[in-house]
Amino acid sequence: MIKKTHHISLDHFIICKKCDTLHQKKPLRTGAVAKCRECGSVLYRRHNNLIDYGLALGISAFIFFVIANAFPIVTIELRGIQQHISLPSVILSLFENDFFLVGLFCAFVIFIFPFLILALFIWTMWLLKIRRGEKQVERLLIWLAKLLPWSMTEIFLISIFVALVKLIGYAQIHFGISLGALIVFVAFDLYLSKSISIDELWLAKKRRFEG
Repeated sequence: MIKKTHHISLDHFIICKKCDTLHQKKPLRTGAVAKCRECGSVLYRRHNNLIDYGLALGISAFIFFVIANAFPIVTIELRGIQQHISLPSVILSLFENDFFLVGLFCAFVIFIFPFLILALFIWTMWLLKIRRGEKQVERLLIWLAKLLPWSMTEIFLISIFVALVKLIGYAQIHFGISLGALIVFVAFDLYLSKSISIDELWLAKKRRFEG
């Protein structure tokens, strides 16, 4: 006698990122939240207008990212000499002083990876909005999942504040427009990573293309 087996797609399961407990996904009503039965962590949500909401946040974050890189973060004045410091100048300074590996690492984690993550996120949300490129959306979500852990702009921002605190007693510090833009960008980035997960985007993709 042949025993019948039932194959369930892995898309119907989700693993808690905090305690690794396996859960079977269940449909949620709009605005509802699914939590882990073991540790209470949020597993996934059912957002109102997730695609428009995510697209608006992504574009806003990208605008502040551009501003943060286009102007000086701070101007340091010491004995009448002023030095303008911007994100690109920090990376270039590391290369000019032969810190090639450190400069390359900083270039990736504070500029290249955040730029790629934002570009891929906006592109994904736009394709979902216009209901085009299902396979392309899948590939974009896979790349987003791989790149997200490498965005460390918030760590760089904290290091800037630590350095400024140490310099206050030795030089005059003038804050630039880019510092405010960088703070807002980091806030957007953290909010996006907390409020919209790859799992939610994957579910949105299934609803968008499979009805």
